[in-house]
Amino acid sequence: MSEIDSENKPYPITQRLEALLFVASGPVTASQLADALIVDTKEVESGLKELQKALEGNHGIALQWHGGRVQLTSAPLFAEEVERFLGLEALQRLSRAAVETLAIVAYRQPISRPGIESVRGVSSDGVMKNLLAKGLIQEVGRGEGPGRPILFSTTSEFLQHFGLSSLEELPPFELPEPDNIELRNQILKD
Repeated sequence: MSEIDSENKPYPITQRLEALLFVASGPVTASQLADALIVDTKEVESGLKELQKALEGNHGIALQWHGGRVQLTSAPLFAEEVERFLGLEALQRLSRAAVETLAIVAYRQPISRPGIESVRGVSSDGVMKNLLAKGLIQEVGRGEGPGRPILFSTTSEFLQHFGLSSLEELPPFELPEPDNIELRNQILKD
């Protein structure tokens, strides 16, 4: 019998969740955490919200949510120091085409390569390979259209790169108001 059982004083779920997230090799689901802690999933979800509030602002770590999974990451506030410590400064530069493509994927995910290219108006093969290699986008399935094109979405590395805790932190998508009526109608058709 463990010391916790013998004293009948279990530690708070937030501390137990923090320990599991610290040793997790990547993002995990609430049900995985619930299984490990032998508690209900709703209790884990509540504990994760409490832990997230506790970590906000005063810590060097943060919770990051992506695709129904959560992980412990360094706080976005300290990204520059972490990158320098890990020697990642040179790897973090993205071309204008890469940032443009990432924005399209982030706001329209899941999206196919032809979908991306129809928005950009140019071939995106090289950019897509680069973003896949950097782990900023991932293949998430196949579309229902002709040829069943591969669909892409952003990854948790995308969130880390841009210092986001979840996709909900993306700024709202707004199209600029074009002065030209024909241009406005063209944008609305796309």
